[in-house]
Amino acid sequence: MEKATFGAGCFWGVEVAFRNVAGVTDVAVGYAGGSVDHPTYEQVCSDRTGHAEVVEVTFDPAKVSYTELLDVFWASHDPTQLNRQGPDVGSQYRSAIFVHDDAKREAAEKSKAAEDASGRHRRPIVTTIEDAPTFWRAEEYHQQYLPKRGLATCRI
Repeated sequence: MEKATFGAGCFWGVEVAFRNVAGVTDVAVGYAGGSVDHPTYEQVCSDRTGHAEVVEVTFDPAKVSYTELLDVFWASHDPTQLNRQGPDVGSQYRSAIFVHDDAKREAAEKSKAAEDASGRHRRPIVTTIEDAPTFWRAEEYHQQYLPKRGLATCRI
């Protein structure tokens, strides 16, 4: 099994998108990229910790490729919005790919260049590609938040 970590706005809808991918064995929502250990949702929402809301995807590379996960990432949000997704504003909603090794960095850079050149976006992509920092699992009530409420998506 391998890990992939993505920030694409509010983590609830992004979690659902990755859970529906064959070869993904687990998705956890949490926080990454900030300056506070064990941050809480309230701290992250203050936009003062530097964390992004993220999903940590555990996947079987024999069944789904990292490149395919990157395709899901691009389709799950608007990568041209800086520090926001729709009505959600703040650096915690930034678009970021947190890479776990050099091969994933190379794949992410190629994928970003292809997405930027695709013509699907009127504005430039602002997604950052960063080394994967510590992943802090969000509070349990955030895990599988939408399915627990009978919702399939929270698409903006």
